[in-house]
Amino acid sequence: MIRVEFSPEIIEKLDYERYHHPSPMVQKKMEVLYLKSTVMFHREICRISKTILAAYLKQYLDGGMEGLKQLGYKGQPSVLHQHQLTLEAHFRNNPPRTIAEAQTVIEERSTRKHRKSQNNIFEWRKESAYEKSIERKECLSE
Repeated sequence: MIRVEFSPEIIEKLDYERYHHPSPMVQKKMEVLYLKSTVMFHREICRISKTILAAYLKQYLDGGMEGLKQLGYKGQPSVLHQHQLTLEAHFRNNPPRTIAEAQTVIEERSTRKHRKSQNNIFEWRKESAYEKSIERKECLSE
């Protein structure tokens, strides 16, 4: 069992950060350490495993409050990252009129196929439905 003593200032910071930090994962870490500072039993703290609790405590001992804020998640690099500058320059000089046009340019310049996002498809369907309703009104008025 890892023993950690928390000063009143640290407890106050943990109490604040567990609600106000922008990352939910960091909020969870702060909550766990705050509950640890109240001398709760390990098995009662947020119903997490002993291994995770030990990892959070080790992060705190190694880096303090700032160590807890480090997530260590790097993510996957985008395939388009290497084409970012050329695509930005092209779109600034030649803004696409449609999503399909932008998609075609990206495919040509990056040799990678991309699908329209669901949001854009929804917008297209909504616009298409609007145009169809206008056509129907015009047909009815004639």
